[in-house]
Amino acid sequence: MKTVVVAGGTGYIGKPLIETLCAAGFDVKAVARPQSLEKVPPGCAAIVGNVLDSRTYQEDIPAGSTFVHLVGVPRPAPWKAAQFRSIDLVSLEQSVEAAKRAGVAHFVYVGVAHPAPVMRSFIAARMACEEIIRTSGLNATILRPWYVLGPDHYWPYVLVPVYKVFEAMPRTRASAVRLGLVTRSQMVATLFHVVGSRVIGVRVLETADIRNLGSKLH
Repeated sequence: MKTVVVAGGTGYIGKPLIETLCAAGFDVKAVARPQSLEKVPPGCAAIVGNVLDSRTYQEDIPAGSTFVHLVGVPRPAPWKAAQFRSIDLVSLEQSVEAAKRAGVAHFVYVGVAHPAPVMRSFIAARMACEEIIRTSGLNATILRPWYVLGPDHYWPYVLVPVYKVFEAMPRTRASAVRLGLVTRSQMVATLFHVVGSRVIGVRVLETADIRNLGSKLH
């Protein structure tokens, strides 16, 4: 039985991912603060700890496991730059440290599509996270969605016709696809596939890859 450790497992993507993994028979553990233990999905064991301090949980990460990092500031916005540095970046640094110490087999991270003309502070923090992963020596998969549609995240559907126009134009096609929309179900399906796969080195999945894999596997 493959062991999967999830940091950020009670969030928007983490919770349905854990539910999917547990239903498929994976041994899943979620890093959670004491006040968040009731949010951990049934069937998932809790590792009590603070994602901003790997010393509080690193001894409980099994060697050879897959570590999925999903911690991040909810509903990113330009005015949250300080939080991107203090939460997104710091939590990733701590997860990588814990993963290296434990000797995990595969590190999975959800970053963000780039380059882009907006959300520069958010993208900068996520790119810094990617660099930390690349220099860590861990075998890793990095996913780069732009916006994930789902419950309470539906408003960008109004932009779908605009995306279609830009995707049809040769000059804007690449950017429109890179910064395209994916659904939460596509993200969960892609992450499920990634967790079950083996990777050597660092692999990157862009928006188009998430759409293709997610649609085929969902």
